[in-house]
Amino acid sequence: MAEAGSAHLAADEEKRSEGSSSESVSPGTTISRVKLLDTTVDTFLQKLVTAGSYQRFTDCYKCFYQLQPEMTQRIYDRFITHLEASIREEISEIKKEGNLEAVLNSLDKIVEEGKDCTEPAWRPSGIPEKDLCSTMAPYFLQQRDTLRCHVQKQEAKNRELANAILAGRRQLEEMQLQVQARQQAWQALYGEQRELLAVLREPE
Repeated sequence: MAEAGSAHLAADEEKRSEGSSSESVSPGTTISRVKLLDTTVDTFLQKLVTAGSYQRFTDCYKCFYQLQPEMTQRIYDRFITHLEASIREEISEIKKEGNLEAVLNSLDKIVEEGKDCTEPAWRPSGIPEKDLCSTMAPYFLQQRDTLRCHVQKQEAKNRELANAILAGRRQLEEMQLQVQARQQAWQALYGEQRELLAVLREPE
């Protein structure tokens, strides 16, 4: 049974080595970071399974292996399968929570775009104040220009509103003058009518 377990392990390792060799690429080919991460996880799992070989597993449980070799083989197979599935599930959760695929793809895009750039890349000068100013100054200048534009628009809007308020006040004052003039005219007319009525009521 130990020979069968060793043969089973050797067959698994041979299949993994064939899969890794089939996925090998030429040195000039660029591999995406997502694919590189998946390959790293696969390599880690291969080495983990190799380190936890069936031979080492049976060495830890010799008594049980001598009594139930077939059961030991099944337990080992289920343990390895569950271990690989758990690790892959955990890696998938990490990739999902961190949005790693989108981040790694964006890094690949940045690298591809940078290949066409002929200008020398930015490098720190060794003076933190200078580096910080050179990096942050354009951003702050842009923000300043944006704020100035907003302020100018708001000031223009405020001037329009102030002019509208002044025009409204002038119109209101004109209406008040018209009302006062009409009121005075009515009062004068009412006084004339009262005088006329008083004259008519006087006895001849």
